[in-house]
Amino acid sequence: METSLKNRVFNYIPPAMIAVVLLFWAYGPEALVANPWTMIVVSPLIVVVVLLLEQINERHAGWRMNRQEFLADLYYNILGATLIAWLVKALAEDPLLSIKESLGITTQWAAGLPWLVQVMLVVTLIEFGQYWMHRLMHNVTPFWLTHAPHHHITQLNGSKGWVGNPIELFLISLSVVALFDLKDTAIFAAYSVTGVISTFAHANVRADPPIWYSYFFTTIRHHSLHHSTDYESTRCNYGNSLILLDRIFGTYREGEGVVVGQDDRRRLSIWEQTMFPFQPLIDRYKARRAGAGFAGDDNNGPAATA
Repeated sequence: METSLKNRVFNYIPPAMIAVVLLFWAYGPEALVANPWTMIVVSPLIVVVVLLLEQINERHAGWRMNRQEFLADLYYNILGATLIAWLVKALAEDPLLSIKESLGITTQWAAGLPWLVQVMLVVTLIEFGQYWMHRLMHNVTPFWLTHAPHHHITQLNGSKGWVGNPIELFLISLSVVALFDLKDTAIFAAYSVTGVISTFAHANVRADPPIWYSYFFTTIRHHSLHHSTDYESTRCNYGNSLILLDRIFGTYREGEGVVVGQDDRRRLSIWEQTMFPFQPLIDRYKARRAGAGFAGDDNNGPAATA
């Protein structure tokens, strides 16, 4: 079937946006690219642009965002940009830097690499860690309990990347980038690149990038299959932005999902997602209390009628 001009144009928007963010961080005004606050603006701006594209060229009507979805997604995106970001810095990056300094570890060679190579290095470091953390979450029960809420979403769109349990959001954000002496702009560019890719990988946008893009980078086709309702489909395509890692480690699978979610496809509330990892312990505690209460009733029964 012949692809319309509109769809052909949209197919090239993801790689075009990657090119735009790279050019911005490489050649943008020094006053902007050297300011950490610029990154705080760029990240949500990427999401906003993709959400607007969903209104122009929708992929599935069933994934269309409503008011409840928007407000829930907004909460998680703010949570990720504030509390989670602060926890990652305070509990992971700062201690890592302290250990690096105390041991006298230097990686000045990294700062001497060409700028684009530095960007590629950061993207690889981030994605390698996320791939194995994501895979761990699908194979070890305590970690799965933190990740399962993300699979309970019943639609995909550009703001869904941060939807999940706070523990998972913290774990999936960990990296060893702080160990390397790199230019700030290269780090910012790398996070912007992964932001573009992962946002499109969750987006309700009819965009199927060219084969050279989808060989290396995760697309909505790859990630929607990972969010499918059947168990086996969730155990593939773990790469958040680099689907190449799935190809290398044997977890890549071709296909696309339309119906997404877990169990009975009931959308979890924010409170349910927050408490999800602890729910088995809570249920066990309630069962014990109920059992103890039942045993007490049995013991007290004859005495009460005597």
